[in-house]
Amino acid sequence: MVRIHVKHGEGSEQKEFLYDCASTSPIDEIATEISRISNLQTKIDRLILELEPRLELLHGDAKAASLLRALSEAKSYASKDQVVYNKPLSYHVLRNHIQALERELKAVSEFQELLGGIEFGGEDSSRLCWAGKVLDGSKRLCDYIGSNEKTKIVIKLQSTDSCPA
Repeated sequence: MVRIHVKHGEGSEQKEFLYDCASTSPIDEIATEISRISNLQTKIDRLILELEPRLELLHGDAKAASLLRALSEAKSYASKDQVVYNKPLSYHVLRNHIQALERELKAVSEFQELLGGIEFGGEDSSRLCWAGKVLDGSKRLCDYIGSNEKTKIVIKLQSTDSCPA
């Protein structure tokens, strides 16, 4: 498996995560999966920003405690600390955390409006950049890095207008 260290965002807002794939994987499939993971990671971060200050007001409520636990689990899984621990993120696990948060939000009436109010980027709005080049979606990863399955690379996930030509 090739270990891809994905970075996206700028400055203090920069997020990162690890992703594993085969070196023979098509770039367009990798880009789609990385964008999906990035979108869920961003959605969790936005939910955290919205919910944490409001949860302090409901301190002691059993429903709020359950929501806080689900939020804490999602926060720790989506954290860029996972890079330090060398743990790749999974789209399916992130989606399960989002679904758990949505179930808990439905149980607390004060937060029902948050379910649809958090927007995030679309899957097609980003490109993968490596070594100063945009990776062509019609090629395979091995066309860029070779066939070594133990390769580790850093890829920037950037909007289509900010990648180099």
